[in-house]
Amino acid sequence: MKNILPLIGLAATSLPMMASAAEGTQEVSQQERPNILFILSDDHTSQAWGVYGGVLEQYVRNDNIRRLANEGCVLDNCFCTNSISAPSRATILTGAFSHVNGLYTLSDTFDSSQDNIAKQMQVGGYQTALVGKWHLKAQPQGFDYYSVFYDQGEYRDPTMISSDDPWPGDRNFGTRTRGFSTDIVTDKAIRWMQNADKSKPFMMCCHFKATHEPWDYPERMKHLYDDVTFPEPENMYDWGPETTGRTFRGQNLEEIARRWMVASEDPDKWWCRYPGLPFSNKGMHSTAARSKAYQKMIKDYLRCGATIDDNIGKLLNALDEMGIAENTIVVYVSDQGYFLGEHGFFDKRMMLEQSLRMPFVIRYPKEIPAGTRNKDLIMNIDFASLLADYAGVKVPEKSQGQSFRNNLKGETPKNWRKNVYYRYWTHHAIRPAHLGIRNDRYKLMFMYGDPLHMTGSEKTPNVPAWEFYDLQADPHENHNAYNDPQYAKIIKQMKKELLELRKQYNDEDTNSPKMREIMDKYYW
Repeated sequence: MKNILPLIGLAATSLPMMASAAEGTQEVSQQERPNILFILSDDHTSQAWGVYGGVLEQYVRNDNIRRLANEGCVLDNCFCTNSISAPSRATILTGAFSHVNGLYTLSDTFDSSQDNIAKQMQVGGYQTALVGKWHLKAQPQGFDYYSVFYDQGEYRDPTMISSDDPWPGDRNFGTRTRGFSTDIVTDKAIRWMQNADKSKPFMMCCHFKATHEPWDYPERMKHLYDDVTFPEPENMYDWGPETTGRTFRGQNLEEIARRWMVASEDPDKWWCRYPGLPFSNKGMHSTAARSKAYQKMIKDYLRCGATIDDNIGKLLNALDEMGIAENTIVVYVSDQGYFLGEHGFFDKRMMLEQSLRMPFVIRYPKEIPAGTRNKDLIMNIDFASLLADYAGVKVPEKSQGQSFRNNLKGETPKNWRKNVYYRYWTHHAIRPAHLGIRNDRYKLMFMYGDPLHMTGSEKTPNVPAWEFYDLQADPHENHNAYNDPQYAKIIKQMKKELLELRKQYNDEDTNSPKMREIMDKYYW
């Protein structure tokens, strides 16, 4: 099955073979071991990349993201398995779902003694480095060098912990680094690549804090969009489940407005420093108040995103200047998506499209046709397998994914997956714990709504509920069609397939009597 559409190119040079190819991967020639530059951002959603369409497409500053898209392949259907930062990052590292790698929620600590793709790269002769956001609490392992933020990291003058320092645990300990975080991370990544051993291939993991809330930006972006009024999503004035059949309230724009107003009165009352304050929409009509909050959020967010694009350009130029661009695989991906006013929401965590989708672009001219798009269903459990395949190393021990190397060449295997499986474990009343299945047209979500003893969850459960969307007829997911008779057979079949996925990925809650009780009572 070929589904790549011509949209431009690059190439790759050679480094000596340092390890045999992993079982099930393509054999890597001794003349073809590529470097890997894996760029990961936080919450940089597809609506703000300018290569996925949407109302912001013409407003996004994306010269370098577009360059990567023109010289490589864009994934149109790449999805996370748990739409929150730390769990997604753990899955990328291990190739395994949260219930296998053990990191379910933001409050959990990653067991870094387990195998990961960086460790396998080291065994295979790669030099490995990590710069920027780590956010997994435990000390990074598998990296010859790291320089990471303490916790979430700050946008301005961040504290950074180096592999030369003793690991501080929960203490805010490290070196204060002057400058803006996105610029700092890029500069550190470039210096490391410049000083790497030229006789060995490398994997550089360059992880930005941007575009995480509070969406800060450097001074050079301060006046970008000063006089712009941004178009709004068509469902931004979705006020709640009453009109859509949605079964949960979600986190709406009124909440971010509240945060800004609290921080306007006293910046120390909130956990982060917001740019562009003071802000107030008090006394305004509800629609005008929501609109004002949206306009500020988008202005901040796109300035923050423009800074990422700036720095992707620096990274690409550095590869060119070092003469290694042709032998370096470049990936740019976000750890999950984000709501930018759709349904009146901000933040992520739900299985709706804006949150579920991981924008992803990859450039590798030896194999990947330039300017192409791929529509296969890809999950973040697949990333480790792909990188292992290119490098000729073994996949991490717990990996549940599969390499999509052939897919990127336009040679999709006939047995490629038809469904993706998702589970968000943290439970709150406004965003209940849920699981679901998505195929190329339909999505089915089971809001089981119970904390199941997960860290960071509210104790009070929700009444379980179902949501179903026909993404062809209702691409913006404005109508929960679970009770629509025309979809009854499809829903029944998808429920069976969802159970099959749970079995396939070993996520059947065999040790949870509470979940079995919920399934028995509410599933069928």
